[in-house]
Amino acid sequence: MRKYVIMGVQGSGKGTQAALLCDDLDLVHISVGAIFRWHVKNHTKLGAQVRRLVAAGELVGDDLVEDVVRERLQQHDWNFGFVVDGFPRNRPQAEFFLESYDIDGVILLDLPDEEVRRRVLARRLCSRCGMDYNLIAHRPEIEGRCDVCGGELVTRADDTPEALARRLRDYHGKTDPVIDLFRRKEYVVVVDARDDQATVQQAIRDRLGLPAYRAGSPARLNA
Repeated sequence: MRKYVIMGVQGSGKGTQAALLCDDLDLVHISVGAIFRWHVKNHTKLGAQVRRLVAAGELVGDDLVEDVVRERLQQHDWNFGFVVDGFPRNRPQAEFFLESYDIDGVILLDLPDEEVRRRVLARRLCSRCGMDYNLIAHRPEIEGRCDVCGGELVTRADDTPEALARRLRDYHGKTDPVIDLFRRKEYVVVVDARDDQATVQQAIRDRLGLPAYRAGSPARLNA
């Protein structure tokens, strides 16, 4: 059984890299962002709360994130292991995670803030079906229109320069101490996230001693 945490600033490709690992190694991808997006799409009470926070340019609170991750891990459907994406977000959460799960490694996708801004501000979302696009890595065939349903592509409500600046400050303020804690436990492998997705994936596997990556159909650039 393999249990990993993948960390990195928004736009570093955590979702894509976690999915590539999970698909090939039969691991479960536990994505905090994906869980919240499901709740928003399905108009749950939690989704309404998340929608209000996003509209205000705020981050979902750490307590709420912790509750969601605890509930998801308690399902115990990860027979061969998991990759957690978007958690832990602060030192107490990291300490809880280390005490509760015998993790095998923490993957840190390193991306300079200026590249984060370039990637995040190029993201688009279909207003009809919710398909994600990135105008750098995954452009639609018809400009401004979804390839799947033809819906209009819009900028995410929280993808403004001002909101991104707040998220970067929050990320560095909270996450850097978490990474320092994991480093002291010698769990962290650092991978340069500026390369193409296949190169990044192979670098992750090299650092973790995993089987080589066999590239299939290209995945889209995500969180």
